[in-house]
Amino acid sequence: MADSPDYDLHHHGDREVGPGLVDLAVNVRLPRPPEWLRRELVSAVDSLAAYPDSSAAQAAVAARHGRPLDEVLVTAGAAEAFTLLASALQPRHAVVVHPQFTEPEAALRAAGHEVSRVVLSASDGYVLDPSVVPDEADLVFVGNPTNPTSVLHPAAVLRTLPRPGRLLVVDEAFLDAIPGEAESLAGDSLDGVVVLRSLTKTWGLAGLRAGYVLGPADVLARLRSVQPPWSVSTLAAVATAACCRSAALEEAEKLATAAESDRDYLVSHLTDLGLAVLGDPRGPFVLVEGPDDGLRTRLREAGYAVRRGDTFPGLGPRHVRLAVRSREVTDGFIAALSRSL
Repeated sequence: MADSPDYDLHHHGDREVGPGLVDLAVNVRLPRPPEWLRRELVSAVDSLAAYPDSSAAQAAVAARHGRPLDEVLVTAGAAEAFTLLASALQPRHAVVVHPQFTEPEAALRAAGHEVSRVVLSASDGYVLDPSVVPDEADLVFVGNPTNPTSVLHPAAVLRTLPRPGRLLVVDEAFLDAIPGEAESLAGDSLDGVVVLRSLTKTWGLAGLRAGYVLGPADVLARLRSVQPPWSVSTLAAVATAACCRSAALEEAEKLATAAESDRDYLVSHLTDLGLAVLGDPRGPFVLVEGPDDGLRTRLREAGYAVRRGDTFPGLGPRHVRLAVRSREVTDGFIAALSRSL
């Protein structure tokens, strides 16, 4: 258990990117939205004079996951959901399981809540043991698959964490990048479980901010009560509905399968170079421990931006996170990495 807020919790991969650098720092798979989605967005531009209405998007998400309407809240990206949870809830003992995406903790601290950290260990592959979560924790955040470790926790393990008086929040921002959406809790109406989803990663929509929350109706009603009016833009609502259609889900599955193959290709080359790939990576990114503190800087000088690891609680300056890219990009990166080592 760790509690000190001595990390830059607001540092994200986009701050690593710069002119002339190949981007392996940001976990957005596509360089731009697919053509069919761009057409949808362009066709909605003429409606921007009207105030946004996310009801169609809410219905599409509900149908996609088989949930009642009151168990769905559309948000301006998954990041808004962290702020809503921190604003609407009054936890006595909030716990964030690290290493993971730092915005949940940042949002809780900004709202004045004290946060305890449960830091998983590389020695056992960052596998989540439910017994390490304190019994008194009444709000628990877990990523699945976890950013930056890329570890996918079994749904059966996550289902052991909720209990009376405790809310479990599972960040599934990268779950649609897992073939078959294995280990997802999104389709389960479980007491005490909230699931967050993002459309950013798979569909190249980081600049649009599109996501949603699934969970018990009473919890989502509290989030709605603090959500700013019209926070979900017209274009974000259109994108959300479009990405829930069956054709989009089929395309997402193909993208996930391709990403899995590209990740395995990257991991095999990293292993050949003798680098330590930590955990059992299942998402579209991998966590690597370099031989020294200067690997990230040398890669930047070689033209590649990678995500520094030392802003994640539980990691240090030798850790870097690598986004999975095409095999062509990986080949160039591995050549640069070999020289950097």
